[in-house]
Amino acid sequence: MSPPVAVAPATPALDRPAATGQPIIVLQAIHKIYALGEEAQVHALRGVDLTITAGSYLAIMGPSGSGKSTLLNLLGCLDRPTAGRYYLGGEDVSQMSDDALSEVRGRKIGFIFQSYNLIPQLSVLENIQVPLLYQGLDLRAYEVRCIELARLVGLGDRLHHRPNQLSGGQQQRVAIARSLVNDPLMILADEPTGNLDSRTGAEVLDLIDRLNRDGKTIILVTHDDRVAARAHRIIHMRDGLIDREVINRAAPAAASPAHA
Repeated sequence: MSPPVAVAPATPALDRPAATGQPIIVLQAIHKIYALGEEAQVHALRGVDLTITAGSYLAIMGPSGSGKSTLLNLLGCLDRPTAGRYYLGGEDVSQMSDDALSEVRGRKIGFIFQSYNLIPQLSVLENIQVPLLYQGLDLRAYEVRCIELARLVGLGDRLHHRPNQLSGGQQQRVAIARSLVNDPLMILADEPTGNLDSRTGAEVLDLIDRLNRDGKTIILVTHDDRVAARAHRIIHMRDGLIDREVINRAAPAAASPAHA
């Protein structure tokens, strides 16, 4: 039986994820328009409605220009909608200031990127600690948690290695551990296996599957049907709208998290 994602009981309390099945994301009539020059505009999103519940595993697919990357940026509070409402954990983040959005990202969202986005000068342990540092938290109080997360992703013996001493798969494991350090409401993964060979990519996806079984909400953007097949729910974007949705009944169900 795999160990739970929540680790180190002595660690100071973080925001607690919602119980499985409770809506944590609600998008209402979301539009995003980018201005190109004085008159030209690009309608990247055209009234998207979407509800995502805690414990979900959602894949977002679509061709280039479909709006999937814009949707991911909005979900990750990296951008704001031109119109519409976005409720994250019951909080309306639609028109928050940049500082407020940054604070929400630090508390509620974990990110996994295709290019890992590790800091080359920092060790594995220090890279995992980066989100805590951005929030001004005492790193010593969270050290046990960070070490346990490194062990969770199979890097307990690489704590003091730097990114250039790790394989691509190991670097992505560091990124996964980093995404968990604040016990976020959800994890956003943007083409998490795009830079990995098939075998290593499958190992990383196995780890993401395991996190979902342990109760983490996963939202993944991919162009690969095989990657999307891991998710329980797949939405296909086209022309700034959700074109169709597939419920993947072949995917294993997530387990109820220990904290629910």
